[in-house]
Amino acid sequence: MLEYSLFDKKAPKDQAQALAQRGIQLAQRQHKTWQVTLYSLDNYYVETWARHGLEIMTTFRKPEAALEIMEPYLTGLTAPSLP
Repeated sequence: MLEYSLFDKKAPKDQAQALAQRGIQLAQRQHKTWQVTLYSLDNYYVETWARHGLEIMTTFRKPEAALEIMEPYLTGLTAPSLP
């Protein structure tokens, strides 16, 4: 497991590599011209903001704020139908 403090100290290239190797994509949304993707990485969340070949990574340190982090994605979620 990669602690948040260690992840945060890594160079952006190394953060992207860790996210690609161990991150779990949870949801995507559109914000204006940005494609925003939410990932779970160990015990914290990471968002990537991408447009026109530019990608910016942001992290959320406190897992107890999970509902606040997930809220912008809730409108795009669909539940599978039950048999």
